[in-house]
Amino acid sequence: MRCFLSLAALCLACPALAAEIEAPSRIDSVILYPDAAQATRSAEVLLPAGASRVVLRDLPAALDASTLQISGEGDSALTLGAVDVRRTPATKPDGGFETKLKALQDEREAAQVKTDALAAKLAMIQDFSRKGPQPAEEQAVTAQEWSAAFDLVGNALTKTGEELRQARAVVAEIETRIKALEATRPAPTPRGAMQDVAIDVEAPSAGKYRLGLTYRLHGARWTPAYEARLTTDKKSAKLELLRRASISQRTGEDWSEVSLTLAAFPAASRAGAPEPQPQRIDFIEPMPMGAAMRAAPAPAAPAMEENDGARLKKVARPQMAQVESNGIQAFFRAPGKVSLAADGTTKLVALSAQTPAVELSWKTAPALDPRAFLSAHFVNGEEAPLLPGPVTLYRDGAMIGQGALKMIATQEGADLGFGPDERVSVTRAPIKRKENEPSWYGQTKTETREFKTVIRNLHDFPVDLLVVDQAPYSENSAITVELLASQTTPGAEKDPEGKRGLLNWRFSLAPNESRELRLAYRMKWPADRDVFVPGG
Repeated sequence: MRCFLSLAALCLACPALAAEIEAPSRIDSVILYPDAAQATRSAEVLLPAGASRVVLRDLPAALDASTLQISGEGDSALTLGAVDVRRTPATKPDGGFETKLKALQDEREAAQVKTDALAAKLAMIQDFSRKGPQPAEEQAVTAQEWSAAFDLVGNALTKTGEELRQARAVVAEIETRIKALEATRPAPTPRGAMQDVAIDVEAPSAGKYRLGLTYRLHGARWTPAYEARLTTDKKSAKLELLRRASISQRTGEDWSEVSLTLAAFPAASRAGAPEPQPQRIDFIEPMPMGAAMRAAPAPAAPAMEENDGARLKKVARPQMAQVESNGIQAFFRAPGKVSLAADGTTKLVALSAQTPAVELSWKTAPALDPRAFLSAHFVNGEEAPLLPGPVTLYRDGAMIGQGALKMIATQEGADLGFGPDERVSVTRAPIKRKENEPSWYGQTKTETREFKTVIRNLHDFPVDLLVVDQAPYSENSAITVELLASQTTPGAEKDPEGKRGLLNWRFSLAPNESRELRLAYRMKWPADRDVFVPGG
């Protein structure tokens, strides 16, 4: 008994003694993160009772062996042992081309052998015809025998010659097919290095078992992309916000008919909060000039920028993903099965759609741009946050361009711009500019400026408007700027959000209503100095 146990232990400890079984495998599901992927693949294998080594070949080189997890199930409890991940060298797959070429070459060789045999046979017949029948030592060849010989040779030459012609035609036809195939020879596309995974297992009984492998993959990513469609109406406005995922992968293995889940957070995100370190403040001690020059860092290189008809009554809607959230993390389960090539091809997957309540407003900064820009305010009502990404904008069915969404948490409000609105007219013009030149040295120089802005609502519904204008400000006590209240339209919010010199007017305009706003200010500075006023 003790010897048997020792032998069994030796078999388990030495995988080389176990039977090695290759098992085909495929990817079943993928969790795709913004910076990586987690793949789960399965392999079904018939195992004998006892110890075996199951080998899964040609797994992608992007597989992170440190994240590999193995599971097994089957007719009975399966014991999992050591796991060995081995890198295999790159090869040059021919995609079946060389196999087809070799088959044609073999076919030509066989046809050539037949042709050579017929040619030799024909030569022998021709040689016989030249010599003629040979008489016996004491008996001459009769005329009847000559006639029979002529018939025999003629028939043989005719039959063998025709067979040889047909055989040569077959060889020529095969050579034509070979030339045509060689003309389509693909360019060499070397396959990158792959990995084999060997798993030591012990089955209590023979039967069918299923192995599962879960691992992280580098070279896969997804980025959010949005589509926002705004419909303006005198009764109510409607906003449709579609969330999509732009997915791509270069892991070295195509994904074919996999269950795809998208995670809203990076796989490599920080697991815990950073730990602050004590900070000490001290005086800067002056350095000698020579030492200071030696200690000065070289100029930093400039940072490189990242180079990541008629409307139908019923519109087809894309099938959306199922949103899953545990209160901390959000996942999107893509509908159906997804296939994605490993060549970096980008595919768009619809994740979710929402039609939140929307409030429209218009904003204009006439000193910079005499147009009113439409903005839609909404609240994210989904369980998952809206991640930063580009958004394609549509207004009343027409695409107006692209914008960008910032990070918007669940139940957080946000504003989305929909471009200038030509039906809200804005004009701004200077109506007064008066300069007071001093008559003697040391006197103060004064300049007064006044502007008029007219806004008119050409819609058939009221609009809420924010008008932002500006007057200069000074941080130099020798320069003063005075807002002339008697010549400035009242009701403006001054220095909103601490932005000095700005004035905000908020009001509503009824259909076809217009409003005139005036802004006036006076600047003073010493006459012997020159000042710079933004805007001229």
